[in-house]
Amino acid sequence: MRCPFCGEADTQVKDSRPSEDGVAIRRRRFCGGCGQRFTTIERVQLRELIVVKADDRRVPFDRDKLSRSIRIALRKRPVSEERIERIVNGIVRQLESSGESEITSHAVGEAVMDSLKAVDKVAYVRFASVYRDFREPSDFEAFLGSMDKPT
Repeated sequence: MRCPFCGEADTQVKDSRPSEDGVAIRRRRFCGGCGQRFTTIERVQLRELIVVKADDRRVPFDRDKLSRSIRIALRKRPVSEERIERIVNGIVRQLESSGESEITSHAVGEAVMDSLKAVDKVAYVRFASVYRDFREPSDFEAFLGSMDKPT
């Protein structure tokens, strides 16, 4: 692993431990070149996922983008960091285990919506307002009305 501070190619692992419910490994590393310490996280990746956008562009799946979107929806909500990581891990596992290497952005959005609906209704509405492009207060009213109906 290359040192992020000085670029030294060879760093030493000082400590490894499981994290995120055992789906990742957290490693503390030491750079012999500059003496800095830093942390890396390793996760299992079942397959390379490609997201097919609405305009047919294909982009690599970005776990960090997914995590940022969920964190924005959950900002100032009573949901722990550990729970957020479990949500992100669950969505990634669900997408990876679908058997497809290409997934639509719609499928990603719906997976996030399903997860947020089960965790926090306010975050669910926040995410939906961006994902479904609400433009008027009536869009919120219609969406909130549909939440009350049994599925």
